[in-house]
Formats: sequence, C-alpha cells, structure tokens
Amino acid sequence: MPGAGKSHVGRGLAGALGVPHVDTDALIEEEEGAAVSAIFAEQGEVAFREKEARAVERALGMRAVVSLGGGAVATARVRELLRGVSVVHIDVDHEELVRRTAGKGHRPLLRVDPEGTLALLRHQRARLYEEVASVRVHSDARPVQRVIDQIAAMIDTGAAPRVVEVGGAAPSRVVIGRDLASGHVAAGFDTLTQKVLLVHARPVAGRAQQLAEDLRKRGYEVETASHPDAEEGKRLEVVASLWDTAGRMRLGRKDAVVAMGGGATTDMAGFAAATWLRGVRLVNVPTTLLAMVDAAVGGKTGINTPQGKNLVGAFHSASRVVCDLAALDTLGARDLAAGMAEVVKCGFIRDTQILRLVSEAPAQELADPASPLLAELVRRSVAVKAGVVGADPHESGLREILNYGHTLAHAIERTQGYTWRHGDAVAVGCVFAAHLARARGMLDEAETAEHEELFGEAGLPTRFDGAPLDQLVAAMRSDKKVRRGVLRFVLLDGIGNPQVHVVEPGELEAAARSTGIPL
Repeated sequence: MPGAGKSHVGRGLAGALGVPHVDTDALIEEEEGAAVSAIFAEQGEVAFREKEARAVERALGMRAVVSLGGGAVATARVRELLRGVSVVHIDVDHEELVRRTAGKGHRPLLRVDPEGTLALLRHQRARLYEEVASVRVHSDARPVQRVIDQIAAMIDTGAAPRVVEVGGAAPSRVVIGRDLASGHVAAGFDTLTQKVLLVHARPVAGRAQQLAEDLRKRGYEVETASHPDAEEGKRLEVVASLWDTAGRMRLGRKDAVVAMGGGATTDMAGFAAATWLRGVRLVNVPTTLLAMVDAAVGGKTGINTPQGKNLVGAFHSASRVVCDLAALDTLGARDLAAGMAEVVKCGFIRDTQILRLVSEAPAQELADPASPLLAELVRRSVAVKAGVVGADPHESGLREILNYGHTLAHAIERTQGYTWRHGDAVAVGCVFAAHLARARGMLDEAETAEHEELFGEAGLPTRFDGAPLDQLVAAMRSDKKVRRGVLRFVLLDGIGNPQVHVVEPGELEAAARSTGIPL
C-alpha cells in the first residue's frame, strides 16, 4: 500500500543483511528518464504496470532486497514472478496510512480523495497481498527500525514461512512455518468463494474451530464437519455424509473445502472435494508430519474398500497446502517418528542433503517440532515431492519413484489390519528394498547399512516379523501398482538414483531374512 514504508524498510533490511537494495520504481525512472508520477500522467496506469512488470523481472534476477510498488501485485505477470520468492507484506492500519501520505503530492493514485482511495485500494488488493506474501509484519507509528529488526530476525532464525511451488497443469503453493495466520488458508480460495466446508479429524477439533472462527471474521460462511480418526475415516459412508453437508449448505463451484488433519483427512476430504460438483477448491491444512511431507501434497485423494487401501480415488490438487509446524507440538513421539520415514525416504531417492542433516543432528533436535532443522527437513522433503509431482502429476512414470519402500509397506499395513503406522511400514519397506538392491549389486554394503542406521536414528523400526513372507507376497500382489500379477519395486541404483524393477519371487527370500520376516 502507498505509505507502508516499503522503500525505507527495504533499504534498512538490505543494510542489515549486507546485500544491495533495489527499488522497482527507481529502476523504471532510470530506464524511462522520467518520474513515476509523470509516466502515470502521460502514459496511464496500464502502460506503467507493463513497465513495472519488466522492472520486477529484472530486479528478481539480482541477489538483493527488492521494494515493490504497492500496486505491482495487481498485475498477473508480477504475481507469477513472485511464485517461490520470499515476499514480505508490510501491513499498516488505515489511519496510519492516511497520516503518512497526507500532503504527499508525488503519489499519482492519491491526488483525489486520498483517504477514500486508500480504503478502496486496500479492499481491492487485500486478497492479492495474501496470495503472494510469505510473511506479514505490522507497522505503526513506532520507529520503522522495529519492522526491519523483526523481518531480519525472522530470516536469521528461519522463522519466516518457507514456500514451495508445485508446478504442472494444476500448480499449487505449499507454505511451511509456525503459527501461520488464517490468511494463508484464505489465499487458496477463489476470489468468489463465499462458503467453506472445513473437514477435520476429531483430535484437532480445537484447532479447527479456531480456524473456522478466524475465517468467519474474514467474511466467509463456514461449516465444520468432523470424522473418525485415521483409516476409519476413509470410508464411503464418511464421504457421503460430507456430500450431504455440502448439499445442505449449498456449497457452490466457487466455494471451497478445507481439510485439516492427518493424511487420512486430506485423502478423504480431498476425494469429497474432487467429486462434489465435479470438483471444488481444496485447501489442505495437514497437522501431522507424515501428512505435511506426503499425503497433503501432490493431488492424490482416495478412500479404502474391503479389497484394499486407496482403491477408490481421484487426482485433485489442493490450491494451497498450509503446513503449520505448531500443530506438531502436541504430536506424540511415535507419530513424529513415523513422519520422519517419508523425510528420510526423500533423502534416499532425490535429496542426499536430507541424509546428511539427519545423520548429523542430535536425536533431541530431530524430535523437536520447533527446531529450525525440522522446518528445513520438511521444506526439502516437500520440494522433492513437488519436483516429481510437477513433472508427473498423474503417476504415468517418474512419480513411481515416490513409492520407494511402499510395495512392502502397504503389504505390512494390510496384513496387520492397518494397526501399523504407515511411516513405520515405509521404514521397513525401504530397508527391504535396499537389501534387494544389494543382492543385485545396485547398492554396496555401506549404502545398505546406511538405510538401517538412518531409519533407526529417526526412531523407526527396520525389521518386521508380524507375518510370513508368503502372506506378504499375497498382499503385495493385490497392490494397485502391480502389473499383470508381476511384482514391481522401486530400487536404488546408487543413492539418489531410483529405478522401477520387476522382482522375481525367489529374490525376496534373502531380503526377508535380512529384515526379520519369517519364511
């Protein structure tokens, strides 16, 4: 907004961080040889916004703190350029903006009725600011240095939300941080959204009610719906009850479903969103580590049937995924460890820096939801999945690598009546796959041992003796990824190089012995 102090804060922040400061208005004036006010007066706002978009693109190519004009986000091209960039929104109360801009004749948009114009601009731009901003800070009549220090501290401690963009035909944004405001959720809505169906797991009812109240304060009509926790909630009867609720509240095509809970919630509520009116907006708010790094990202939705897990579903990407790490503060140690299984898996298939971070971290830091390390591990894991999903949204090829460890994991879950945590099963599945690869000469002994060590350090099991191999093979053959009855495993041909291979039943015995599976 005009008068928010973007240039002043930008200069101070650049000085604090030791990097250059770039003001897009200054770039435009330098290139055009005329003041911004003159360009507005002589060429009009449309022409100015085109020049501004070019200046923003140029500025973002520099390693610098960039101050944007308050109206830059009104241009779609600028909003696209800001995807994946750390953006700070400096919010100032209306009265303070009026005070700051009084008598400032150089602002072309405020020459007539400045107070009324400021109110109109705030109304027009509020949603756009929410869409692009990674973090919001409040500025008032107190010294601007306070704002500079606040932003610098967020950057220094890693407290500023991290943003990961998911590309592809249905792009989305994943926001990762602590104590994230409801504006991050609302930013995933359509501009015409009026009604919101907030679906939540029963254990997070308190958080859901708080979010519902915050969204109501923003002007949305919100109805909440709870469901049984975990896999018990992924039933057709539960989805049917959501359809009934959506019909009763007249949830329209421009309205939204918000899914708050673990992976079972995002799977099931996502399926409800995909099927209601052939698809309405979906915003995921995962509250478990496993859901943040896996289920909530990528567009897979589904429910279970007596024949298997996730056999009925659809691809339906969330427009936004809001990962509030504060939700992990009440998560039990076993559930937190289960989420680490998918984190470590991402390290083995794509980002080896994850493996280094996990191996060097003290155990207490890995188990601390407030640690900057965990935030970085979540960001890296989400980035791995986002990169794969963006290239292969419908699992036609590359996306299969995300199933590393899952062929055996799903069989373990099924034979144990889904009493095993998914992450625990994935850990055993990855170790099992490592032994298969070792037998083929694709991994060496040290790389195979690294699987057992890192999953073990994360507090996860690496052995399983709850069912004999023949029962597990029978369960694997019913997996939806099996082709013509042939078992297919993701195996590593060296760390970070996953490949899909057909595996003969005879190869399984040695890996079974190495992981404690009874023959």
